[in-house]
Amino acid sequence: MSKAHILKAIQHNKPEPRPLPDIPGFESSSMDIVQAFGSTSAQNGTRVVNAADFADLESALRTLFPDKGKIASTLPDLTSEVNLQNSAPDALVDVDIAVIGGQVGVAENGAVWVTEADCVHRVLPFIAQHLVLVLPEDRIVRNMHEAYAQIKIDDTGFGVFIAGPSKTADIEQSLVIGAQGARSLTIILT
Repeated sequence: MSKAHILKAIQHNKPEPRPLPDIPGFESSSMDIVQAFGSTSAQNGTRVVNAADFADLESALRTLFPDKGKIASTLPDLTSEVNLQNSAPDALVDVDIAVIGGQVGVAENGAVWVTEADCVHRVLPFIAQHLVLVLPEDRIVRNMHEAYAQIKIDDTGFGVFIAGPSKTADIEQSLVIGAQGARSLTIILT
């Protein structure tokens, strides 16, 4: 049988397209989503703080990371010690703290959506020792259904939900934090 014959047979036996099913909203009106986001994030090993507790972002970082190392920031309110626009990804190997803006936070799992546009180099959230995501409180949604309704998957070349610091455990139940990414995750809610 030739390839053309097989493809023709497949095309001929293709079922009629059917509409996708409607997905219910799964809404919960009683949930305080900011509190739920903080609680779920804490269970993931994430530190969640409120920006109003600090004078500005720079004072928040000095308080949260007193032994401040090299900072790479994509936010205009914070001076970056690394020129992210004019550096190659391998120049980020010695970054201690990465500060990146998040787009959407999810209360049900404590995840934050970050795109390549947010972090300039897609390796930045994973190569830094400590990751700080800055997220407006009004960008927190209840669940992943609401999150996917808000994000544009194909707007940038890369996007990822980040929930907690990097963790891995082997069959001997030995937990390693920071194995494939940041050793700590801090979310600053604005």
